[in-house]
Amino acid sequence: MQCHELAERLIKLQPQLTPHEVARLSLLILNDVTEPSELADDQALLRHWNSACFRLQAASDQHAAMSDELDDLAGDGPIKFEPEQIWTLLRAIKVQSQLLDLYIEEPSLV
Repeated sequence: MQCHELAERLIKLQPQLTPHEVARLSLLILNDVTEPSELADDQALLRHWNSACFRLQAASDQHAAMSDELDDLAGDGPIKFEPEQIWTLLRAIKVQSQLLDLYIEEPSLV
């Protein structure tokens, strides 16, 4: 199954999806399957769709929480770098890499 074929099926299943949502879901779903032909089955497609939505929501929630921590860190000012600030920055890098992992087939960081 090609990306445009998957996009057409997604639009038929949920016509209210925006073009951005269709593109994002198509990429996430195709990255989630080992054999794209299995998406010909509606149940398999819905299962992968739900999985992609769940992973995207989890990553979005982590990103939002990490953004709040970074905002707090930025408000501390450049007075002194504490070990906790370094850990916050490292967690932010890890969260960003998890978001990238959703859109590529290989982990961006180990």
